[in-house]
Formats: sequence, structure tokens, C-alpha cells
Amino acid sequence: MRLRSIAGAAVGAVGLTAVANRFLASRAGDLEPPLAGDHETYRWRGFDIAYTEAGDPEDPDLLLLHGVNASGSSHEFRHVFDDLAEDYHVVAPDLPGFGRSDRPPLLYSGPLYATFVEDFARDLTGDATVVASSLAGAYATAAAGSVDFAELILVCPTATTFPGRRPWLRTAFRAPLVGEALYNLITSKASIRYFNADHGYYDEANVTDELVDYQWQTSHQPGARYAPGSFVGGFLDLDVDLGDELSNVDEPVTLVWGREASITPLEGGQKLAEAADARLVVFDESDVQPHVEHPAQFVRQVLRDRLDPDATDIEITEPGETESAETEED
Repeated sequence: MRLRSIAGAAVGAVGLTAVANRFLASRAGDLEPPLAGDHETYRWRGFDIAYTEAGDPEDPDLLLLHGVNASGSSHEFRHVFDDLAEDYHVVAPDLPGFGRSDRPPLLYSGPLYATFVEDFARDLTGDATVVASSLAGAYATAAAGSVDFAELILVCPTATTFPGRRPWLRTAFRAPLVGEALYNLITSKASIRYFNADHGYYDEANVTDELVDYQWQTSHQPGARYAPGSFVGGFLDLDVDLGDELSNVDEPVTLVWGREASITPLEGGQKLAEAADARLVVFDESDVQPHVEHPAQFVRQVLRDRLDPDATDIEITEPGETESAETEED
């Protein structure tokens, strides 16, 4: 009798988990476009890749590549996209498995994303300046070996997240019921708010309800858990020394860092800049997303000055040196 009760409770728990998973999926609805502009689709290896385009096509191309996390998408560039489109022809894709792009149940990998960046840049841009954050910085660096870019601007870039690979964790995320429930737990609104406040933003006031709502919605689209499952399993890393890779890049390299960055501390950025002989711009009162926390200064000091250095009195440092960005206007 006791065994029958335990079995009945287990079946009931599975049923409740399935109902909860379906309920959360139904609440997400269709994801709104992350940015204002022309919303296009790029067909790549069976994926429909969503991207937003804005600005004069005759202006220099600027490719924006968002960071990788459970709620990652080109929405990351919402505060700078319109300003950048005044000077550039801007193209911002949602990486495969994220945002409004297709999210099939693949075993996603770092080399897959590096190849995507290479193909997307070659097909849709020409001699583009690239702004890429986090792991996307490593993907852009890898693509620079075969695609001609004008410049790489990398925001707190990294080639690795957690040491080693954890196939068991990726498998757990892919499990039909338990994996979905685990994923829903770490992408709850409370979890999203916590992770943003803990190691995404220096100023918790930037973690708005609007931001949390959009990140929750994008992380609950059909198939949303597969790419993040590979991410937490360590499979989206690239097995390279990023400093060595950047030192072999022919294009100018600018590294952008938040002084308070916790996941990728500034000390690592300084070592990377030295190894790559790169310009390093450091934003005070910022964590890993200075382009989100200080958008006006990011556009002016990191990008607009490159088009017209005489238009500003801000000093542009030589490669290997550190430039402190002004943030007092925020």
C-alpha cells in the first residue's frame, strides 16, 4: 500500500511538472522585435536567423553581436542601436538558438557560432566594424581569420566560461520534463533579476521590470533551453588562448571593460590588452555591459570618435594603454 502511495505521488509530481512547464510556455507568447528597424531573415544551415538592420546602406557597416546567456538576444543593444544607425549601417542578428532566430534541439557548440559569425559577416556586411560582447567576442576573433573586418570592438570578451565541460549538465537541460523544469527555475523572473543585479549591472536601477519581462519572454520561447544547455555545459567555449588569437588579428582591436566587472575582472582585460597590443577603454561604475549602462558615452568615445577623431576632446590612447571613459553625463 505504501509503495502504491509513493508511486501515485511520483506520477502526480510528474503530471504537475508537465502542467507547469506547459503553462509557462503558453504565457510567453510571440517574442516582440528586440530593436527598431527593418526586421529581416537570413537562411543559414537550415536556420532562419532573425536580424535587425538600420541606417544608410552607404554608410560603413557595423555588426553587433550579443553575448551568450539564457536570455541573450540583440535586445542587448537597445540603448545604442538608434544612435549608431546615425553614422553606420547597423546589422544586429539574434544568434542561432536565441532571440527570434530558430532554436532547434541541436548540440550547440562554440565552433558552430564562430562559423555562423564568419558566414553572416561575409554574406551580409562588407569590411564591417564589429562590436561583440562576452563569448561573441571570441567568435568574432575566430571569424577575423577569414573575413575582412575594419575593426574589432570587444566588450569584456572571453573564450571560456567555466573550466571544463559538463556533458551531464547539458543532458539534464535537454531532458523533456526535468530538464525543462530546471531551466524554468533558473530563468524565472526572480532568477533573471538576481543574475542581472549580481553580475550584469553595476547599478541595480538598470534592472528594470521592462528588461526582466523581455528577458523572461525570450528565454521561454519554444526550444529556448537547448543553446543555454550547451552554454552551462561548457560547450559554447572555444579552446583557444584569446590573447594569442587577438595578437594575430590584422585589424585594430579595442577592448571595452567595466571597472567593476565581476565575472571577467578588469585585471584580465589589462592582460589581454597587453598580449594583443590592443586599445583598452575602461568605464567606471559599470560591470560587464558598459554599452548598456553608459550608452551615450559608449557611442561617443568608443565608436563615433573613430569616424571623426577631431570631433571630440577625449584623448585616444595608443594600443596597450588604458583609457578611462567619462561617465559623468549618465
